[in-house]
Amino acid sequence: MHIAVIMPRWVGDAVMATPALRSLRAFAPAARITGVMRPVIADLLAGTPWLDATILYDRHRRSTETSFAAAARALRADRPDLAVILPNSLSAATLAWRGGSRRRVGAAGHWRRWLLTDVAKEHRDDRGRIAIVPPPEAFMDVVAAAGVPRGDLEVELAVAAADLAAGDALLERLFPGRSGPLVVLNDNSSNGRARAWGTAKHAQLATWFLERLPAARVLVHCGPGDRDQAREVVEQADHPAVRGMHEEADLPIGLSKAVFARSRLAVSSDSGPRHLAAAFGVPTVALVGPLDPRLGRSDPTRCVEIRLELACSPCGQKECPLGHHDCMRLIGVEQVGRTALELLAQHAPASRAG
Repeated sequence: MHIAVIMPRWVGDAVMATPALRSLRAFAPAARITGVMRPVIADLLAGTPWLDATILYDRHRRSTETSFAAAARALRADRPDLAVILPNSLSAATLAWRGGSRRRVGAAGHWRRWLLTDVAKEHRDDRGRIAIVPPPEAFMDVVAAAGVPRGDLEVELAVAAADLAAGDALLERLFPGRSGPLVVLNDNSSNGRARAWGTAKHAQLATWFLERLPAARVLVHCGPGDRDQAREVVEQADHPAVRGMHEEADLPIGLSKAVFARSRLAVSSDSGPRHLAAAFGVPTVALVGPLDPRLGRSDPTRCVEIRLELACSPCGQKECPLGHHDCMRLIGVEQVGRTALELLAQHAPASRAG
């Protein structure tokens, strides 16, 4: 049996799909399972045991090798018996159809019902309206519609030995002679700046931590597009125990996985890195502003969300439509710091670096 899984586009959603992948593999251990995904998602899932092959697909990237047409041809060349369509998008369902999948399972919506042979369960609220459920559960609903027994919803990733070694070398280089608990701060998001808390507050939080945890190492995480923000945090903190990843020549997802796997505590905007932390069991404070908080709940046991109840939130916008950014700006440093230390005290080290 050949199963194709069309993966979500975003890192956080892909992490939240790992319980569904794990359940699918347990249900069909002898099947060939092919993941259809962006290159960064393939790197994210490297080392996990659920997929046998990969088709690279990124319809937003100008590359013939990862185009819709190329992915459809690759699917047709080895026609799947079943396509599990995790993103709730018209293009994902169309790809499964164009790829010749005999059975196509996904959530209804976005005018794509006619492309599906099986439809995932819809959750309804007390008024009969479609309810939002956290993505790990929504993705599990999709594989359940294919007949897969539901498994637990704990997210997980693996990190390669080479990536761990690179992460350890980075930490030794940035914090020579220091071995205290690693605290990772992350303020980046590839989906707009409305989710950002700001460099000044992250710098203040870093020094707040070090006043109370003098042995700590505070690492400012960043991706390739967020180097300037990470540099500003380090410069404003002006402390030898506050360092950033911004000067690294290469910032692969494997390096990010490695540093989160080594961390004891994380504070993150509502973006992909909070889910990396979740995948390695890291106690995390998530700063939630413009997004519906139900869309990011990957670790309800080790993550505490800080969110302000404002009339304008959640708006779901990439940039604040009112210009004041209050949903993030009004979150206080003291509140975040105290919440983080309480969370740290509640959870013994539980990172999974395997």
